Amino acid sequence: MPTSLPTDSNNNPIPALSLKESGAHSIAAGIASARNATAFASDTQIISVYATVPVYIRFGDATVTATTSDHFFPAGFYYDFAIGGDGVAHKTHMAVLRQSTDGTVYISEKI
Repeated sequence: MPTSLPTDSNNNPIPALSLKESGAHSIAAGIASARNATAFASDTQIISVYATVPVYIRFGDATVTATTSDHFFPAGFYYDFAIGGDGVAHKTHMAVLRQSTDGTVYISEKI
């Protein structure tokens, strides 16, 4: 199958996206739920997330709140999440809640 993606030494496509200009976010993960202040762009379908401490995460609109019942995201991993596209409703915000220690969650929008 033809692809315009870069390939590895076995000629397998490597999924690669560009970082979106002005698409960097950070959220202080603390004892109370917090979310990104600026909404993700309407054409952003993928975001990458890195957390300095374990957190709970939840995606939604400008009112989204994270709780300890939400998805657990470990510290020290860089992971991509789909936030829209292909008929899926676009998520504009991500909320985070620390597990036990304050830290920071870094988010990069990709195109």
